[in-house]
Amino acid sequence: MKDSTKKLISALCYFSLFFAPFLFPIIVYLVVDDLEVMEHAKKSFLSHLFPIIAIPLGIIIVFETQYHLAAIIFSALIFGTLTLIVTIWNMVKGIKVILS
Repeated sequence: MKDSTKKLISALCYFSLFFAPFLFPIIVYLVVDDLEVMEHAKKSFLSHLFPIIAIPLGIIIVFETQYHLAAIIFSALIFGTLTLIVTIWNMVKGIKVILS
């Protein structure tokens, strides 16, 4: 596999947060036999899991506190901040892979 192809596939694993967050990195990990690309696919997949883990935690907080406004705001802030951090991290990693 050419170096430019490896870079493109690795970067797409990170950018897939916008079009196929779990599916694309899993397919790349299972299909591609290059260790570097597989490592990027694994890292991007794990980073895509963080917001999904935050959603049930936020729901639990809201329901366990019986819909207190502070709990709802706190959950929304945590989820929003985590999603923003993961999105920025994936964009930065994708750009770094392309430029390296």
